Amino acid sequence: MTSRKGTLRASIPDETHFRKSVLKNGIRIVSEYIPTVRSVSVGLWVDVGSRDEDIGKNGISHFLEHMVFKGTQRRNMRQIAQSIESIGGYINAFTTKEHTCFYARVLDEHLEKAVDVISDLVKDPVFNPKEIKKEKYVILEELKQIEDDPDDLIHDYLDKVLYQPHPLGEPIIGTAESIQNFERSDLVNHLKQNYTPDKMVLAAAGNVDHDRLVRFAETYIGTLNRKSQKNGKIRLPKKRKKYVEIKKSIQQAYICMGTKTFGVHSKNRYPMLVMNAMLGDGMSSRLNQVIREKHGLAYTTYSFVNFLQDTGMFGVYVGTDPEKIGKAITLLRKEFEKLQTKQVSRAELKRTISQIKGNLMLGLENMSSRMMRIGAGELYFGKYTSLDYMLNKIEKVSSDDIQRVACEVLDTDNFSTVVFKPFT
Repeated sequence: MTSRKGTLRASIPDETHFRKSVLKNGIRIVSEYIPTVRSVSVGLWVDVGSRDEDIGKNGISHFLEHMVFKGTQRRNMRQIAQSIESIGGYINAFTTKEHTCFYARVLDEHLEKAVDVISDLVKDPVFNPKEIKKEKYVILEELKQIEDDPDDLIHDYLDKVLYQPHPLGEPIIGTAESIQNFERSDLVNHLKQNYTPDKMVLAAAGNVDHDRLVRFAETYIGTLNRKSQKNGKIRLPKKRKKYVEIKKSIQQAYICMGTKTFGVHSKNRYPMLVMNAMLGDGMSSRLNQVIREKHGLAYTTYSFVNFLQDTGMFGVYVGTDPEKIGKAITLLRKEFEKLQTKQVSRAELKRTISQIKGNLMLGLENMSSRMMRIGAGELYFGKYTSLDYMLNKIEKVSSDDIQRVACEVLDTDNFSTVVFKPFT
């Protein structure tokens, strides 16, 4: 039904008391009521990330995420931090390839304050030129920190190899050149173009009353009326380099191999999750048992899978002695081949599925994880995906599904490889 303020309320019964509403201006409100806790995690999600940035503006989404904390029309930077921390809460934000999220975790009695503050951040930032200049130095230091962390940095290089010249191939933080060139007008334009109600979701999980959440949202962000400016999707590149080797001032060699795969809406999503867990997630995974335990080649090795709106990535990582690079890559390829040619046993499949189910359920004990699940889920799917639905999908993954996806994904001819090597 529609309230006098124009809010469309649509309740969806569920064991976790999920509800969804839409404000008159188009902002979606989703909540998950957990009566057994005294806290609530609130996040304001915006459907914009580094993939939406124009050429030359790489890193503007991340820069804007920083700058809103430097002051709004109602609060200076100290007041923003103190408004939440003074009541024992926590406030922060993050930027991904596709989304930006501003979030706070507080006691349930302080729900209104949390909604007020995070709404203020995206509604009325001032972008003070003096603060812009200072924050450039802060983010440049953050960039240096990433450059000093090769096991993290190598993933950005793999993105470059797989996706450039598409924006997905650029680092979320930007480059030293792009960061230094940002001007106040860039921030203002990015805010106007992308921080629009149709691209926003307010998500909350914990001891939260949905109707109160909607009232607070109407008060603090329900009047936002920026008009949406639709951006065309840039086509993903087909060509990619196969092997890139980079010399750095490091002691160990780092290897990252990856390939583009399915998007978040693919029917192969759940088989991919199971295959990834089986191959390289945890101490009992195949990669850890073979590369670390059997051959002693690495302290850290794992596989990973990332799902985006229209694409995805599957990859593997190994840190090893520079003299053992060839052997490590050979072992990785052998493990790929085993999944392609031999069906996994019923026991291993059951064990892997139990591992995933356990990880999912343990994650639900954290209110921030719940908030992030329903917030991102609303942006990607436009609806709530229950835990029971996800568990059912995972339980239905068969050995045939694993082998089929392995044959499609683990063809090494489609992989690109990035290697960091020490200077000799």
